[in-house]
Amino acid sequence: MELTVTLLEPGKRAELFGPGDRTLRRIRDLAGVQVQARSATLRIIGEPDAVARAAAAVEQLQSMLRGREYLEEEAVAAVLDGLERPELDGDPETIRAFGPARIAPKTDGQRAYIRAMLQNDLTFCLGPAGTGKTYLAAAVAVHMLKSGAVKRVMLVRPAVEAGEKLGFLPGDLLQKVNPYLRPLFDAMHDMMTFDQLKRFMVNDVVEVIPLAFMRGRTLNHAVIILDEAQNTTPSQMLMFLTRLGQQSKMIVTGDDSQVDLEPGQPSGLVDAVQRLNDVPGIGVVRLRDVDIVRHRLVQEVVNRYGPTRPRGG
Repeated sequence: MELTVTLLEPGKRAELFGPGDRTLRRIRDLAGVQVQARSATLRIIGEPDAVARAAAAVEQLQSMLRGREYLEEEAVAAVLDGLERPELDGDPETIRAFGPARIAPKTDGQRAYIRAMLQNDLTFCLGPAGTGKTYLAAAVAVHMLKSGAVKRVMLVRPAVEAGEKLGFLPGDLLQKVNPYLRPLFDAMHDMMTFDQLKRFMVNDVVEVIPLAFMRGRTLNHAVIILDEAQNTTPSQMLMFLTRLGQQSKMIVTGDDSQVDLEPGQPSGLVDAVQRLNDVPGIGVVRLRDVDIVRHRLVQEVVNRYGPTRPRGG
């Protein structure tokens, strides 16, 4: 695999590459890639996983250097340490995003969820707010993109919460669906810089799309995340699930106690789990109140409202 990284500030290449290109050579050696530096570009050649790791390290350093005159040794060491230790020992459910950051499960339920996503091509996760359903799905997607296991990530969500139709909302398609996909964007911003995410979206490496626009597509070499899936109908869920292509993963998340469909309309998430829960290659994980990892009061609020909590929360 060959990848070209554009230097955002070519005038600072000496600061980026280190004294005598020492930092660049360390990236090359730790990742096991070939590196060819030009005036404003960096060409990285090697195995897909190694190229992705080296490119992520360079992007992380570029982000750190922005607005500064030089890179602190501690910052460079942290990035190189991330290259040197791609996985944490003893915890296969710890996953890596771009840069040195690592995301580890905080509960047994989250650990089972990550394991299910890594082991299955289709995973359903049900649970209350604050259990990390969306966040961990995005983390696994970024991890797979970084490792070269997939070529793109697709973020999908039904737009029904406010009872509005996309055609009546202002702006282009991205502006229309942005409010509905905000939780996924927020999660991805924790795992890569804003500039990285922006470049990925411009190049369709990360694509956002409302559920209604999925019809007719076959999605290969991708991670496809359907969030708030409790607000799909059974026919919409069938349409979505049949988009799964070769070398792809689907992650479907939702809270089946917070269905915002019209009264009497069955939830596609609940229906799909009932139909598919015993199919090999499909993982079904239910997170509980004990898996809530937001502020400690969130778990107490969920407990007090219980199964009778109102819709739309």
